[in-house]
Amino acid sequence: MGGAVAGRYESAVGGFGGGLEGRLRVSAQGPGPGLMTPDWPAPEGVRAAFTLRTGGVSVAPYDSLNIGAAIGDSPEAVAENRRRVRDALRLPAEPGWLEQVHRTQVVALGAGAVPRGDASVAWGPGQVCAIRVADCMPVLFAAVDGSAVGAAHAGWRGLAGGVLEATVAKLDVPASRLIAWMGPAIGQVNFEVGDDVRTAFTATDAAAASAFVANVRGRWQCDLYALARRRLAALGLAGVYGGGWCTFAESERFFSYRRSGQCGRMAALIWIEAGRDLGSARPNAPQAPYD
Repeated sequence: MGGAVAGRYESAVGGFGGGLEGRLRVSAQGPGPGLMTPDWPAPEGVRAAFTLRTGGVSVAPYDSLNIGAAIGDSPEAVAENRRRVRDALRLPAEPGWLEQVHRTQVVALGAGAVPRGDASVAWGPGQVCAIRVADCMPVLFAAVDGSAVGAAHAGWRGLAGGVLEATVAKLDVPASRLIAWMGPAIGQVNFEVGDDVRTAFTATDAAAASAFVANVRGRWQCDLYALARRRLAALGLAGVYGGGWCTFAESERFFSYRRSGQCGRMAALIWIEAGRDLGSARPNAPQAPYD
């Protein structure tokens, strides 16, 4: 899937116009956080969003809607940026922010201290799955009946290690009853890697070589979207949407660690709205929101 079906953009200022793939939607409410609404057939009661870098209060090099804590930005600015996002989206609770470590641990949101992991899942309202990125790929999941949602942080290490497979397993929903949305990540033309990255994929899937193109420096241009699609297709998901952006190239909308080094972070969020009939939700799933 290309960027044309990937998402709608909501900006704080300006008028209706072009934007990426001509899908820029501008709020008439005045300044606010830049947000993308995933363009996918989400079931009734499931909501999702992706934050852009605009509409916040952080100063360079985190300007301006930095969602990432403990990366050098002012804690007060990060707190205000997160508040703006929470209020704009009318989130039911503070998102379940994870201590991300580029691995494959999946957390079931419930109650307690912020855990370490690179994916989270939830089976009821009052919990917001959230992943922070600045080149790595966020992948959102939803059960087609709206009973479960999840979010995964899929950089190359997580992808190769199986974070998508682990998230699907943790959701405890047949893959054929799940859909996924791949959010903004670094594009192939700007993602140069070495033999070690290519081997991490081709060692277990020889056909994954198709996601790597040799460059004149004797290294490889890696297509994260293609690698994710291969793995999601192998799992048998009902549908895979999104893809087609490049966080490195689109500097006005996205943070990019590869482009800038020190920079802010964006967030992909997904949750189940309150009031939804959860009769089909997983029994005994934790229902308390994160503190």
